[in-house]
Amino acid sequence: MADDLRSTSCTGGADTPLLKPGRNVWRRARADRAAVLVDACAYFAAVRAAMLAAEHSILIVGWDIDSRARLVGESGSAEDGLPEPLGDFLEALVTRRPGLSIKLLLWDYAVFYSLERELLPGFVFGWQRPRQIELCLADDLPFAAAHHQKIVVIDDAIAFSGGLDLTVRRWDRPAHAPEDKLRVGPDGAPYRAFHDVQLMVDGEAAAALADLVRERWRQAACESLPAKLPPANRWPAAVTAEFTDVEVGIARTEPALGSKKGIREVEQLFIDMFAQAERHIYVENQFLTSLRLAAALGRRLVERPALEILIVAPQMHQTWLEHQAMGVGRAQFMRVFDAFQVRERVHLAYPTVAGEGGGADVMVHSKVCIVDDRLLRVGSANLCNRSMGTDTECDLVIEATDPAAAAGILAVRDRLLAEHCGLTPAEVKARLAEEPSILALARGGERNGRELRPVTLEDIPAEGAGPIQAIADPEQPLAMPEFLAAENAAPQGERWLPRMLAAGLGLLLLVGLVLAWRYTALAEIADPRVLHSWLTQFDGAALAAIVIAGFLLGGLVAFPVTVLIAATALALGSWQGLLYATLGSMASALSTYVIGRVIGTQPLRDLMGPRINRVGRSLARQGIVAVAAVRLLPIAPFSLINLVAGAIGVPFLYYVAGTFLGLAPGLLTMSILGGQALDILSDPSLGDMAVMAAIVVGGIGLSFGLQRLLSSARVGA
Repeated sequence: MADDLRSTSCTGGADTPLLKPGRNVWRRARADRAAVLVDACAYFAAVRAAMLAAEHSILIVGWDIDSRARLVGESGSAEDGLPEPLGDFLEALVTRRPGLSIKLLLWDYAVFYSLERELLPGFVFGWQRPRQIELCLADDLPFAAAHHQKIVVIDDAIAFSGGLDLTVRRWDRPAHAPEDKLRVGPDGAPYRAFHDVQLMVDGEAAAALADLVRERWRQAACESLPAKLPPANRWPAAVTAEFTDVEVGIARTEPALGSKKGIREVEQLFIDMFAQAERHIYVENQFLTSLRLAAALGRRLVERPALEILIVAPQMHQTWLEHQAMGVGRAQFMRVFDAFQVRERVHLAYPTVAGEGGGADVMVHSKVCIVDDRLLRVGSANLCNRSMGTDTECDLVIEATDPAAAAGILAVRDRLLAEHCGLTPAEVKARLAEEPSILALARGGERNGRELRPVTLEDIPAEGAGPIQAIADPEQPLAMPEFLAAENAAPQGERWLPRMLAAGLGLLLLVGLVLAWRYTALAEIADPRVLHSWLTQFDGAALAAIVIAGFLLGGLVAFPVTVLIAATALALGSWQGLLYATLGSMASALSTYVIGRVIGTQPLRDLMGPRINRVGRSLARQGIVAVAAVRLLPIAPFSLINLVAGAIGVPFLYYVAGTFLGLAPGLLTMSILGGQALDILSDPSLGDMAVMAAIVVGGIGLSFGLQRLLSSARVGA
């Protein structure tokens, strides 16, 4: 029966190709060889071997990249004489080959993940490393979007893509033994067993992934990398190819930003894959929240009564935030199958491994989807909302068009099932030949200390999705233009959420400020009346010198200039504050401009990475309008803009005039507001509050008006 299914499915795939550029994939490209690397020990060993052979370039893209990650194979140690940690290993490579260029693109991550990540990656991969190693922090994405692709490309000849980052607390072996003493983090503490998968390809498919990485680098760093390299062989000798001469599809998710439309190939490919399923869908995935995909699965289950779906996922989510956002979403995902009355043919399970101290669950981080013997998909995308339209994702899919590829897909599925069920791949194949039900196999109980156990779902709140879920797992970025468009397009009953969220955050901020003002040292240090009393001891030149010195010092340490302006206005009142804040901010701008002119661009690039290109590109026209526009729409901190303007040689008069014009709305608004705030603190009234609101609205209107005026001037120039 299983053999009949193989031949029927494969023939259908050959006659009606699923992968369609412009619909569900970006490109289709041939791979001379492809291999599925299961668990980080296999991936780290293979990528290390390929990097050792690199002659021209290594491109690394990740949600996380950690210099302390130990690139070692299953033995737990390196045997090539070079350092094990990623950062030291890359440095040894460029020392050995001075012409080798290494580019790392890392998400400029949210503060929520700061405890999980290496501190100051820009410093670790910047100042401490040779210039052939260059890190760019990707901050070009809209609010709430993450850079989530995990790709490595070497000499455009071999590429790796999947769920694994080159970071810490990922390495593990297929045994996932709870007592494995090599599975420890940089601090020496053991971490949970970890399962993940990466796909390795060469040939045209690797070159296509190189193009994808170059485009991401261009977007994030605002510079173009050198053109394609000539074909070469970088395939590690120790890795056996499971597929030869196969076509690989590359599917992406990219968020919408401004006039740029979003890319949702990842989502469409899932829907199209599910619609092709006949007998089995095997899924490994960390997050399950997309109700659109759940409905697609439910419809196909109704259409095909023999279809079974096995989903291997984590037992529980690691953090409180993941539990609130993704745990509830997973329960909602599974409830969809109840609505279609097909729940008995969907099994959600987590893997466990027995050990000396008892059993332990395995963290499932992989993103795998296998449909019958026709489609094999490995990527970075979870089955969650944000992977469909908010984050950057990259999935690779192999479509079987001949019996050899079909057999290879089933072999990969059997290998994954074998790891989780405590069997050998041959035993899995034999059991499925006798009883072709992957659910019966998965529900077979413990074998050799391994078992797939049913996941216990979280309770779904009566009110449904909460604010945390809406923020942590949005279907589209929360950047303001798109956020407002989504709110206006939503049914009236759904618009309350963003409004309540904004109000709640504003209230929390206000309460925090009030408490800090009253109960902390800020009550004395930052009281504007105290500052006012202290500053009024001086007058004339002495007062001007003190204020300007404060702005100069703030500029040198990249202190927010807006805060300095507001503090000056609060301390000195509206009009005197406006005068001195203008003098101080202009003095700060000029001093850091001169520093940039003296040191040039290379030290800035060493410090900030390729991201300074974004500032330089915005200032490249070297006109008053360009400088003013960057001030009104800040793409970088005030001090960094000043340094780059000096380094690239923006003419002095243009710089001064543009800076003054760009700062004018903020100076005027903050100064007037500052004086009004001092009056309110002294003797608040409803009239004062109304005046303050009018000042805020007027300042916003003035800023937007100037932005539109300058945009028109730039277009017409």
